[in-house]
Formats: sequence, C-alpha cells, structure tokens
Amino acid sequence: MPARTLYTNAAVFTADGAPAEAFVVEGSQFLHVGDESGAREAAGEGAAEVDLAGRFVLPGFVDAHTHLLMTGQALQKVQLRDAVSLADLQQRLRDAAAATNAPRILGAGWLYSALDGQAPTRQLLDAAVPDRPVYLDANDLHSVWVNSAALAELGIDGGTPDPIGGRIGRDPETGQADGMLYETAAQQIVWPALAAHATDQDRDAQLEEAFANYLAVGVTSAVDMAVQDDDLTAFRRAMERRDGTLPIRVKGHILVARHEAESANLAQVAKAARLAAELHDDWLQICGIKLVVDGVIDSCTAAMKEPYVDGSSAEPIWDRASLTPVVVAADAAGLQIALHAIGDDASDIALDALEEAYRRNGSRERRHRIEHLETVTEANVLRLAGLGVVASMQPVHADPAIQDNWRSMLGDHRCERAFPWTEFTEAGATLALSTDAPTAPHQPLPNMYVAATRRSALDPALEANLPHYALELADAFCHATRDAAYSCRAEDRQGRIAAGYLADFTVLDTNPLQADAAELLTNSARLTVVGGKVAYDAGASPAARPAADGARVGQPA
Repeated sequence: MPARTLYTNAAVFTADGAPAEAFVVEGSQFLHVGDESGAREAAGEGAAEVDLAGRFVLPGFVDAHTHLLMTGQALQKVQLRDAVSLADLQQRLRDAAAATNAPRILGAGWLYSALDGQAPTRQLLDAAVPDRPVYLDANDLHSVWVNSAALAELGIDGGTPDPIGGRIGRDPETGQADGMLYETAAQQIVWPALAAHATDQDRDAQLEEAFANYLAVGVTSAVDMAVQDDDLTAFRRAMERRDGTLPIRVKGHILVARHEAESANLAQVAKAARLAAELHDDWLQICGIKLVVDGVIDSCTAAMKEPYVDGSSAEPIWDRASLTPVVVAADAAGLQIALHAIGDDASDIALDALEEAYRRNGSRERRHRIEHLETVTEANVLRLAGLGVVASMQPVHADPAIQDNWRSMLGDHRCERAFPWTEFTEAGATLALSTDAPTAPHQPLPNMYVAATRRSALDPALEANLPHYALELADAFCHATRDAAYSCRAEDRQGRIAAGYLADFTVLDTNPLQADAAELLTNSARLTVVGGKVAYDAGASPAARPAADGARVGQPA
C-alpha cells in the first residue's frame, strides 16, 4: 500500500464546493478531503502527519498558457519590463555589456511607454551597445528590437523581403531596416538564429530555471502554447533525467507556422497528431496545435475591425482561406486547437473557422480555445460560449501599468470593453486564467490580484481599469485551477482538492480570502506538492530544498 500522509489544521480551498480543514494523500493522489476526524479515520494508523498551522491550501495553479523554455530564457536576460525611460533602458544595456564578455546582449520585456515617445530604432541601441549584437524581446514577444550589429548578423538589409504574416521595420526615407522585426519576422528569423547559437546544455538549464521558479510560486502544471522541436527535445531530456517524470506537469500545443502552400500547413497538423498519440501521460502530453491568427495591439499588428488611431490597419497572420483547412484537419484529428486572437476581427476569423470545422466534422465533444481575446465584440462573446470554446485570458495583460501604449493605439470605444472577463462567465463560457509568461510575470498571486481588482500588480497606486470586469477572488482561483485544468482536458484528475485527484497543491502563508486583496502581492507559497511529493519547501534551508535537477527551487527570480 502506498504511504499515507495526513494534513491537518488548514483552510482548504478545494475548488470543488465546500471548504475543508484536513485531507489525506496516499501515493500520488488525494484519498480523503473533509474535516479532521474523517481525515484521521481515513488515514489510519501509521500515517505521517503534517500540521499546516492554519495556512491556506489550494489546488496547484495550472498556468493554462505559458512558454516554459522561453520563460527560463527570459529569466536569464536583461530585465526591461520596469525600465522607466529610454535612458534607463540604455543604461541597463551598457551595464550588462560591461559585466559580460558574452557575444550578444539579450534583453526581455521592454515597453513602448518607456521610450519617451520615440520610435524604437537600431540607432537608439547602437548608442548603448555598438560593438556586438543586441536582441530585445518586446514585452508581448511579438516583436524584437535589434541594433545594427544584430541586423548584420541576421543578414537583414533594405532588400530583405518580409515573411508571410510579418514585417521588417524600415526607415521611411532610406528604406533600410530600422531595427524592428514584427511578428513572423521575429518568429521565423530571430528565434531560429538565436536557437542555433544555444546548446542543449543551455536549453536544459533554461528549462530547469522555469521549473524551479514555477514550483516556488505554487504552479504544478503548465500548458506550453508554442511547442517547437527545441522545446520538445528539452522536455524529453528532462524526463530522461528523472525516469519519466518532470518537476511539473506539462501539456503542449505544437506551434503551426503559416506557409504559402496548404500542404505544408497540413503537414504540421499531421506531425502534431503523431506527437499527440505518442506523448500522452500525466507528465508530458501533446494536446493539440497553436495558431497565431493575428498580432498584438501595442505594435498595431492585431487584426481590428476599425483602424488604429494613426489610421493604420493590420491584416491577420492567418486569413480565413489559409486558416480554415488547418482548423478542419486538426479538429478531425481530435486535436485541441488554440487560436491566438487579440483583435476583434481576429476572433471573427477564429470562430468562423471553428464553426466550419464543426459543420464538416459533425457533433462531438470538443475542447478548443481562443487565447487572449483582449478586444472582442459582445456578439462574439455569446458566439464563443455557444460553441463551447474556452476563453483563455491573462489578467496580467490588463495591468494598468502596461496599458498606456495599448490604450493610445486604440483611443476609442474599444478601450471601454477591454479584457471583459466577466462577460464570458456571464455568457456561460469556461474562463481559464494564465500568465502567458514571459510576456508577463509568471507568479500566479499577482495575476490573481489583477483579476480581482483590475488594479496594477506592478504599481498598486494606479487607478483600477474598468473595475466592473473584476472577478471575485474565489472565482479567480477556480479559473486558475479547476477551469485551467478543464482547458487542457485534465479536469478529471487535476485542478481540485478531491478524493481520487492527483495530489498537486500549494500552501500559502495566509488566507487571501480573509484579507485585503493587496495581501496577494506579499503572500507567498510555503509548500508546493506535486503528485504527493514535496517539490518546494520554503521552510527548508536552501541546500535542503527539493531542486529541479540542480536548479535551486527556492530562489525565484
């Protein structure tokens, strides 16, 4: 019989109805959840006992949309999300260049609002680091800002053609590349180039960094929303090091890049279907595919029904003609389809493609998703709910501290229905909350703070933005655990503290349901348990804490 552990003296948020005060873990699962007397009886003699000292317990967070390897990479880059000015950003790059002999300077998280009204150009980066390539991921990961040395390294000049669905920024007077690479120009040019310079050892260390940081904040499962070959081989190596397990449970969606030839697009669907059949267990599972239908509002690449303030419009990355055959094929293969759609026109395109797939492939249980939905019409909220599509959204993207540029690009009535989380729940849709790290901080508790207040986790002094869309905190917890598990077809074994479910849970210092919401910004995980085993213990000495294959779990960035 597997060993049993009795946990007592806790405020247990089960995400499954009534609260509890004690529970029993047997092996990798919850055996019993309820009051202490019932739990003691279920535990029987000889069970180990853990007194949780009145702390708050909830299911392990399921980050329903993240990028694990990229998160690990971003944690090792120059951090720019909180750069307050162009001078500040440039100084951070100078300091980084002075501190290392690395052949390239890599940064992450910069915001347009930090540039003092200037457009990002290669010359601004050349002024900080002229002697080696600089690559800076925008906060949304949909564009990369580079200096002249990086453009030369990439072989990009004024004659380099734009890839399908992307754009190489160009000086309006000379036509030369200006240092900005948008959408697929970043994904298909920069990402492969940097990946070619990284070793398997680099990627393994980056993945372990992500695992360690996630465990330290109470995340026990993650849905990786852009799995490519490098990610998959890194996951497999991590499993080999651990006899077939991982520090957290990983569900993956294979990124499908748009090509001119429909056959090339469908070949990617077929590959994803093979991987889904091959990788299907509680530690690593390929669920389906990810399609980036449009871009982002900050760089005016999201597909909108009406023009941006500057009069520009953006075409979708996947138009209806190219998207629909891929969605129909993936649906027929039983794959989950995750569709990035930020602009209100992009959600039209995504829902049209899903409706066509339903029409062609017949009625059956599905679990498709639309990611982000930052601007969406009221009609499409109802349409999504009626189709049973999951609304996968990220509260931290609505943080007022990063909204200035976002709102200025729209500048109209569309800002008044931004990130309308409660509209989806009121329409009957399942709402899954996540972080989309590294486009935002990976910690779940600040994410819950934004969800419950519409205030800023980065600068709590800022006014709330559209507070009528705020969620009840208990509901937000359910959307980040139970409903996030539903979003990846794991609702029968993850996301709840209930008998028969996997014993994945986290213990917080204090009970956030009995405190001011601002306490979420200082509360922290004391214990993280995955499959019944302690994966992170804040009370242990650093040397004694469980580690992700050598990466010290107790040291989140």
